[in-house]
Amino acid sequence: MRPATYFALSISLLIGSAMHHSICAAPINNPAIDDQPLKEALSLPDWFKVSFLEIKEDLQEANTEGRGLIIYFGQEYCPYCKALINNNWQRDDIVKYTRSHFDVIAINVRGDRQVTAINGRQYKEKFFASKHGATFTPTLLFFDKTGHLALKLVGYRNPYQFMAALEYVADMHHRNENFRFYLARAEGADSFGQDSLNDSVIFRDSQHDLKKLSRHKPLAVFFEEQHCHACDVLHAGPLNHHAILKKFSLLNSMQLDMWAETPLTTPAGKQTTARKWANELDISYAPTIIFFDESGKEIIRVESVIGFFRMGAVLDYINKRGYRKQPDFQLWRNESTTNDKTRVR
Repeated sequence: MRPATYFALSISLLIGSAMHHSICAAPINNPAIDDQPLKEALSLPDWFKVSFLEIKEDLQEANTEGRGLIIYFGQEYCPYCKALINNNWQRDDIVKYTRSHFDVIAINVRGDRQVTAINGRQYKEKFFASKHGATFTPTLLFFDKTGHLALKLVGYRNPYQFMAALEYVADMHHRNENFRFYLARAEGADSFGQDSLNDSVIFRDSQHDLKKLSRHKPLAVFFEEQHCHACDVLHAGPLNHHAILKKFSLLNSMQLDMWAETPLTTPAGKQTTARKWANELDISYAPTIIFFDESGKEIIRVESVIGFFRMGAVLDYINKRGYRKQPDFQLWRNESTTNDKTRVR
């Protein structure tokens, strides 16, 4: 069976499975999450591998058994981590597929346990997470069955996209195409929303010189697409909240269709199109929001489901220029909100 045919078939089977599991799982295309910090610590699945955090040994052991390795970066009170586990890793089909093709080990992004990286260097968990850009939790690193890093997935993804990510790495599709195009080949199965992009008062109209827009204050670039349910949720949720809009008013914001041939000048001054730039930035999720500083350098990106509290925290990081002192968002949050029990996770 050709890979494209298999992918389309697996997606249809996944959707059917999601309907069957509707009692115990969130709707497959409803990414809305209450993103307030959890009141009770999250328990990880008991089938996760018990690891001494010797990453090279864990990877070699998995590869010897013909499996890949997933490194899960999470936090005990993270609502997005809970969504990942409850909506994905408590579904029999996804659990079975994961365990057949991967070992999973957990890293606490606030933790102090010692981790030995593949190159032999040692770090505390929180610094190991920072090194691998685990800006938001959950973040997953997928290593294939030959030991190569194949995919990085940041934030919560719904069962459809999560299963696609597992198959993308397990079947070695990453050797031939990026994840964005792999998903797009079955986009009809996950098509919702309207024929145009959502509008917002924060967007600058008809201004595609992004270098000019980012010259005097930070710039937020929204990569979206038509028929995008997650985009609808973003606009109906955080972008419909006065406090969030007020924080966005302190910077410039621009919206792009990630599939369009719209000509533009990037914050770095390069002439290109929205589609080509999205490819260069390796964007695989809509909506993705990338924040740039006044010199045109990327500060941080949000490439997963995001709610009010997390969005507010990111905007505080941008508007307070936290990135100038601490380039790692998680470490900045740890430093600035150590005694804040309501901190966003």
